[in-house]
Amino acid sequence: MNKSEAIPVIAVSVILLIYLFMILSGSNSFLIGFIFSLSPFLVMWLVYSVIKDGNYTGRELEENEEYGYTDKM
Repeated sequence: MNKSEAIPVIAVSVILLIYLFMILSGSNSFLIGFIFSLSPFLVMWLVYSVIKDGNYTGRELEENEEYGYTDKM
């Protein structure tokens, strides 16, 4: 995983864990609501950064080959 991919993955995962612990502990409801309303944008940032910067290292499909799995021969 590249650094440009790792930063959003780690950041969104940490925010998710903070959100989870806040819900379980019954913490400040304003902050829980704020993180909840921010979550779609965080997920979009995460998906965009992984798709944009990700590199596929598997084999390419041959002609007339559809959606093959590289782990099966």
